[in-house]
Amino acid sequence: MKKNHLLLFLLLLSGLLPAGAENITVDGISRNYIVYAPKDLGEGRPLLISCHGMNQDANYQKGMLAIESVADTAKFLTVFPNGIDKGWDISGDRDIHFVEAIIDAMVKKYKTDRNCVYLSGFSMGGMFTYHAMNKIADKIAAFAPISGYPMWGTTANASVRPIPIIHTHGTSDDVVNFGGAQGALNAWIKHNACPNTPKVEKNYRGTPNITRRTWGPGNQGVEVVLMEMGGKGHWISNDYGVKTGEEIWKFCKRFSLDMKDPSVKILSPKGDLTYIALGGEAITDAIDIEASATDPDGKIVRIELYDGDNLLETKTEIQETVTFSLKPLGRGTHKLRVVATDDDRRKAEVTLKVEVTAHTGNYVFSKTFDTAGSVPTGWTTYDGKEQRNGYSDGYSQGCRLFQFTAEQRDFDWGLYVRNTEGRTAEGYARFASPETTVSLTLHRGNYQILHRVANWNIPSFSPVRIAVETTDGNPVCEETVMPTVNIGNDPANAFSGVTLGRFNFDINETGRYQITFYTADAPWADLVVGQAAIGYKGLPTGIEEIRTASDQENSEKHAKAKCYDLSGRETGNRAQAGLTILVDPDGKAKKVVMRKKLR
Repeated sequence: MKKNHLLLFLLLLSGLLPAGAENITVDGISRNYIVYAPKDLGEGRPLLISCHGMNQDANYQKGMLAIESVADTAKFLTVFPNGIDKGWDISGDRDIHFVEAIIDAMVKKYKTDRNCVYLSGFSMGGMFTYHAMNKIADKIAAFAPISGYPMWGTTANASVRPIPIIHTHGTSDDVVNFGGAQGALNAWIKHNACPNTPKVEKNYRGTPNITRRTWGPGNQGVEVVLMEMGGKGHWISNDYGVKTGEEIWKFCKRFSLDMKDPSVKILSPKGDLTYIALGGEAITDAIDIEASATDPDGKIVRIELYDGDNLLETKTEIQETVTFSLKPLGRGTHKLRVVATDDDRRKAEVTLKVEVTAHTGNYVFSKTFDTAGSVPTGWTTYDGKEQRNGYSDGYSQGCRLFQFTAEQRDFDWGLYVRNTEGRTAEGYARFASPETTVSLTLHRGNYQILHRVANWNIPSFSPVRIAVETTDGNPVCEETVMPTVNIGNDPANAFSGVTLGRFNFDINETGRYQITFYTADAPWADLVVGQAAIGYKGLPTGIEEIRTASDQENSEKHAKAKCYDLSGRETGNRAQAGLTILVDPDGKAKKVVMRKKLR
């Protein structure tokens, strides 16, 4: 018996090396790994390499990932390597050479497809997976780290090739904190030229504990995915009806080093659109959709726009970008699909959702408060230095959403805003500004804003100004309130007694508006918006008539009327735009809204 074979036999007898293990010499060192090969594997099949965590081993990783049934059905090879001293070289080339040797060995023995090799790893194995992204992006088609990332910071130094990544992590991980996963992915989101705003699938596959965030498509159609496993700790999750190994395979199998599928992405608008109307019909814009498409092994011959399954327009003259111009859309949810077809008749698709709603009662515009460390959809924050537009997340400092956890609390979520310099109107949270993907139309009528606001870290309290504004920033009406609660600079603090405020106002011109909560104009003044809703109450209060300048000029009676502003000062018969008191020659007075100033 040869020496290496004798050593292997003795290791098997001693239980140090599980059945199915194979040996290989790399850089003069004997290394080993476990192979799982389905029956009737065939040639040219994919290879998944899965690395264990620190102080674990290949056999443990194999049991935790539990991917055999997936591999049996999809027919791919899985290799579980053993690290030296149950760890991995996450800064040098020792284990990079090990992975390269495994790929060569699997191609030689099982005739696997070099273009379809995928690398995954748990904990320290996940850190090694990130390390490999910068080292062997030309040999690995997609990467799948689990509960691990470079804790000293992430760089994206790979070649110009985009890198597909699916990262899975438990939110209660107390070994490798979940909060750092976003920062690790951000470098690759930028590297891949993926959109900054992800598509968010809450209750993924009907599971309330799982949120799937997808940034993409980026260059060559790649995506970056974060699987957020609610309440999970530092382990591989295989319950909730969702198996980690299955999700990794579903993602990775779409990518190859010789990608032949085209890719398409929407350049503008930057995310799904929401049109909200109160007091009347929903009003949308004519929407321009700018898209681009590429094909790595040919050319794009056609780009189509669908509303659901209804074809709206086809472009066959393909430049760097194409633009579709849509007429205003009706009420409902519209799934706009941009589909690109290449000269091999392969297709790629990307979706933009447009939701058009009209409300006769209340609309709760704090209902998107659901992710700590984010600026929610439809909101903009500013602190005098940095503007943040929602949806965006990954924030640990500055204006952001807090989740409150004390048993005694008046609301579960709060949007925190500060004014770092104290300059006028430079600390605010604003809903439905043009910088977001949400539009708010208010028809003529009387409205009420219900709100709960607090201070964050001002025991002596600091006022909050609430303003209804046109989208170019002109105020329509406003009120100032004094919070009754200071939360105390910690989302774990108990608090109660936040007053429910009611702000009544009239809208006399149907149009687009934004609602802004301003801090005081003082350094480090702050506020927390806990709850906010707006309700339509009916016609404007006290308004008896609406006139235009031409009405006034063309009526002999009205031309002789006297006009007064609301403070009682006479303005002749030349009323200012807005609300005025009009006294006819017969002495009758009425409140009138003038649509524009008379000349």
